[in-house]
Amino acid sequence: MSRFAARMAEQSQIVVPRYLRTGSISRGLSPLSPLSPLSPITGYGRKLAMIRVSSSNAAHELFIHVIDWNHQVTYTLSTRHIHELEIRKSRFIAYAIPVEDRDAAMDELRRLREQHAAATHVCWALLAGGQSGMSDDGEPSGTAGRPILEVLRHHDLDGVLAAVVRYYGGVKLGAGGLVRAYTEAIASALLDAPRVERIAQGSLTVEVGYADEAKVRRWVEAQDYALADTAHAMLVKMTIRLPVNAVDDAQRALVDMTQGKAGFS
Repeated sequence: MSRFAARMAEQSQIVVPRYLRTGSISRGLSPLSPLSPLSPITGYGRKLAMIRVSSSNAAHELFIHVIDWNHQVTYTLSTRHIHELEIRKSRFIAYAIPVEDRDAAMDELRRLREQHAAATHVCWALLAGGQSGMSDDGEPSGTAGRPILEVLRHHDLDGVLAAVVRYYGGVKLGAGGLVRAYTEAIASALLDAPRVERIAQGSLTVEVGYADEAKVRRWVEAQDYALADTAHAMLVKMTIRLPVNAVDDAQRALVDMTQGKAGFS
C-alpha cells in the first residue's frame, strides 16, 4: 500500500491490515484531502471499502479491496519443498513442509533430526493458526529462527513448518551473514512453491428431530462438509465441521429444511 493510501485510510479511521490490495490512485491529490465516511459494499463473499476523496480539481475515488474484512487470508502448501545451497563452505538445506498443527510440526522436526544426525544446526519456524514457534538451535540469538519466521509471514503462509539444516563448513558467517543465509535458504525453497488458500474451519452443532436426520445428513454430504459427531437422545444432536465463513448460511439452511425446528448449541 502506498503512503498516500495509508494516509487516506488513517484519516477515515479505517484499520488497514497489511494484506489489503489497493487500486490505482490518481496523481495530483493532496494527502490532506478531506474524506467522506466509509461506504462498505458487500458481494460474492468479499467486501470493497470505498473512500471518496475530494480535491481542488475533481472528486476522485480510492478503492481498497479487502480480501476478508475480519480475517486475513492465509495460504499453505500442497506439498513439501526442499532447496539446498552452499554459502562459504556451509551447506544449508531448507525444508518447507505443510502441517496441521504444532504436534505434527514436532514430528516432522524429529524426523529431520534423525535424517540429519550429523548436522550442526536444525533451525526452524512454525506458523499454524494460533500455534507458532521458532528456534535458533544453537545459532546466535535472532539469526536463524526469526529470519525464517519473517519469510513465512512475508508469504502469508499458515500451517507451514520451515526448517533449515546447516552443516558447518568451517567459516564463520557473523550475525549478519547468518541472517542473510537462513533468509535466502528458506526463501529459495518457497520461490516457486504453489500456494493454496487455507480456509479456517469451525464447528456447528445442531439438534433436529429423528424425521429430519436423514435430510440433514444428505445436505452435509452434498455441501462437502464433515459430520464430526452424532448423538441420539430426545433429539438428534449433530456436530458439523465446515468453513467458519459458511456457518451463518448453514444455520439458515438447516432452519429452512427443518421448517424452523432446528436448534443450535
